[in-house]
Amino acid sequence: MMNEENIISLIKEDQWMMNILKAAKSLNLPDWWICAGFVRSKIWDTLHHLSERTPLPDIDVIYFDPTNMDELVEKKLEEKLTSLIPNIPWSIKNEARMHIKSNMPPYSSSVDAISKFPETVTALGVKLDEKNNVILTAPCGIHDVVHLKVKPTPFFTVTEERVKIYKERMEKKDWQSTWSKLKVFHIHNSC
Repeated sequence: MMNEENIISLIKEDQWMMNILKAAKSLNLPDWWICAGFVRSKIWDTLHHLSERTPLPDIDVIYFDPTNMDELVEKKLEEKLTSLIPNIPWSIKNEARMHIKSNMPPYSSSVDAISKFPETVTALGVKLDEKNNVILTAPCGIHDVVHLKVKPTPFFTVTEERVKIYKERMEKKDWQSTWSKLKVFHIHNSC
């Protein structure tokens, strides 16, 4: 079964992913990660033995900077990344302000924000350290993503509103049409 070392190796061996990580690292953002589908889709494509990469609607780059929460900064950072690697659907968000948009309590860090993503399989992030080693964060673990089980994070089981958001996302995303071995769950006990 796939473990964290395998996931890191998959990413290190993927030149396209490494180029994207190096571009994001070049911005020198505080507490930055590339998260969600960037990591999840690589794992699922591998487990489904797909010969071609599943297209991503965006590349989610997040960071945490409570000293400057101006949304225009994010747009300028996206422009910088587009100048480095065009034709990538960059999406940059400062998680220090995203709780406001999401109507959530404030996050304490990027990893805290990742832990509160709707699905455990999306609550993943990678970045490069100072020596360009791939670092993986998985605040809800990797069990669900490597076992092809889609479940809400504990944060999304607390209120009816969040459960509804999770269910709506599952209908909209329709991941099973791309990755047929997935099992989608609507009840989750813990991270």
